[in-house]
Amino acid sequence: MQCPYAYTVISFFKSDNSGFNGQGMHPLAKIKHLAGQIKVETYALFLAARDSRTPWYVKIVIAVIVGYALSPVDLIPDFIPVIGYLDDLFILPLGIALAVKLIPQPVLADCRARAMQTVNSKLPISWVAGIVIILLWIFITVILGVWVYESLIA
Repeated sequence: MQCPYAYTVISFFKSDNSGFNGQGMHPLAKIKHLAGQIKVETYALFLAARDSRTPWYVKIVIAVIVGYALSPVDLIPDFIPVIGYLDDLFILPLGIALAVKLIPQPVLADCRARAMQTVNSKLPISWVAGIVIILLWIFITVILGVWVYESLIA
């Protein structure tokens, strides 16, 4: 089975406006479709990583890909104009495609179906996690504010 995420990324960069299935598609609609595919594929990888039928080495590959995606450290820093985002544009899709190739097909099909169903119905929301993150940002802001205030007073 071909990776729909990789197909979506490749078709996004086509010079013509033929869309994903031969129909004309506006560039903004392409971006929205690509974001939806990324969301489903990422959630399917998450489900596959937690599945007991997935080999341990594939779970490590998935962890490295997710860790790189969430890490503030990149091969090329993002503050470098244009070039900074090229590593995210190419490395992450290649990593996701690699993980998809390594996951056993029955597991991948099951995880994609569950991911599609979950994403279409709505991803679960964790209010506790949201509150913890907001409190963490408030704490960091207060600490930085106190530090700046003390440096200006001293």
